[in-house]
Amino acid sequence: MCVRLHKLVVQEGYEQRCFFTSTGAVGLTSNGVTSSPTQNGAAPAASQSVDPQLVSLLQKVASGGLQPETAARHLRELGAGYQQVMDFAQVDTWRAARTGFPEVIWGPGKTPEQIAAIMSRLAETEAAVVATRITPEVYHQVHALLPDVHYSALARVLSLKTPGKRKQERLPGTVAVLSAGTADERVAEECRIIADYMGCYTFKLPDVSVDGLHRVLHNLPAVRAADVIVVVSGTDGALPSVVAGLVETPVIAVPTSVGYGAALQGITPLLSALVSSSPGVSVVNIDNGFGAAMVAARILMTASKLRRIALAAQK
Repeated sequence: MCVRLHKLVVQEGYEQRCFFTSTGAVGLTSNGVTSSPTQNGAAPAASQSVDPQLVSLLQKVASGGLQPETAARHLRELGAGYQQVMDFAQVDTWRAARTGFPEVIWGPGKTPEQIAAIMSRLAETEAAVVATRITPEVYHQVHALLPDVHYSALARVLSLKTPGKRKQERLPGTVAVLSAGTADERVAEECRIIADYMGCYTFKLPDVSVDGLHRVLHNLPAVRAADVIVVVSGTDGALPSVVAGLVETPVIAVPTSVGYGAALQGITPLLSALVSSSPGVSVVNIDNGFGAAMVAARILMTASKLRRIALAAQK
């Protein structure tokens, strides 16, 4: 059973993991091949997957729809793991293959033309493309270049869906996004949208700060039913510790820059989360709803893989 489970782990592409059998530890090297012999003395090879971009490229050359010189340039870009966008960007085309999630565009510091160009290039391979921290002014300029983009003014998130492309896998489990006050909603909504984009099922509980703890307690069954909990809180940053003391679920604290003077634009709730008396609270940067969504998605993605491995080992 242990050897079979180990083989399945290798096939799933896990790297740098260690599973213990009755004879000791079984290590995996960086290329996914076991560093210890299997039951028959041979190391199983890591599974090989075919890059859909490469297949599509070869099909276009075979049909005459793409010149060999152009294909050669694309192959060089595919081999490098990036694609050039004019003279200002190199989009990470292997991000999803490496991490399970595609690249997300950081909006500030980029012109509307640059954002539109990067989104267009990513849309060639991804079912959805997202840019964060987009102001309404930038949105209107990008929309003039890409009429199909959608915008959440609250979250400041811009998205472009491209039907027919590879869709992000929906992950089993649910992410609950709690926010202490209405002023924290911008960060909470960014977290919810990004988590949904990464394949998570989500729900929000707004305005449940500790000065009205009955609001949390009233919704406690729903909160406990979630598989990951994100708690967005400014001012004193007390809510993550309170929630973590009521649940057995992973809790991710997102300190926000909301609050009067001594809140120090998020430093106070950040330090409060870091020194939480409730063990196991993880913390992301100030106002970083995106980062919290990524942590939640990685937790669910890992749980999903382990579940598949366990089910396969039982067959």
